[in-house]
Amino acid sequence: MKAPAIRRRLRTAGVATVLLLAVSAGALGVWRPWTPAPSAAPVAGAAAGDDQVSAVIAPAPLALPDQPTVLVFGDSWTYGSAATDPTLGYAYVLADLLHGTTVVNGVRGSGYLKPGLDGPTFGERIAALDPALDPDLVIIQGSINDRAQGVDGYREAVTAAWDALAALYPDATIVVLGPAPHELPVGAATARIDHDLSELAAARGWWYISPVAENWITPQNYLAVIDVEVGRKHPSTDGHRYLAEKLAADLDALRAAPVTEAGGSESTPDE
Repeated sequence: MKAPAIRRRLRTAGVATVLLLAVSAGALGVWRPWTPAPSAAPVAGAAAGDDQVSAVIAPAPLALPDQPTVLVFGDSWTYGSAATDPTLGYAYVLADLLHGTTVVNGVRGSGYLKPGLDGPTFGERIAALDPALDPDLVIIQGSINDRAQGVDGYREAVTAAWDALAALYPDATIVVLGPAPHELPVGAATARIDHDLSELAAARGWWYISPVAENWITPQNYLAVIDVEVGRKHPSTDGHRYLAEKLAADLDALRAAPVTEAGGSESTPDE
């Protein structure tokens, strides 16, 4: 179904159709509400066992100044693990690609439920962030580190962490970068985390980028991206640059995103 047809259906079908399409689209890749919903995407509630579809807010196009300040927050991938120098990690490389500045906050082994090697959980780390930073964009990455923690309390921990982050930087745009697979095929726990984060982001009207759904890492490029030896299944230096380029390309796409009916306009950001 083409985008004009979707807009016509949204005008007539009402709020329920908007919600269903948005949640479905949010589960795969960057959630772009003006494109057709993937037919195989699951539709689920905001929490495990919830029979009702969660409310969804269409995200606004990503608007950044010419030289943005970007907080990149995450785990060992954000830290720069397995790069020849951590400052060659994707979060640092991203600064040049966005023609801005990145403030990197990565803690190895950290997750929403799991404390890291060099610091505590995501929520505790967010509470310790500098309130004076005032970033234009926050990218919160990962994490695969909660794979062994199970589902109990996971969504609640994510919700609390995101509430705190939004309250700390109310003027920043927040983009969620889902977990990227460290091994293939993608494990069931990693897929579950990706699904949970995509739904929670959609319910807030936050953009969600899924390296899993977008197939950033495939059997064909796996060994070129992931250092399976010394790096212990973290991105190599070349792998980090590749990830930064993929992320920058997705962010550029979000900057060009048209506003949908849910946002009250169909114009592009330049109109």
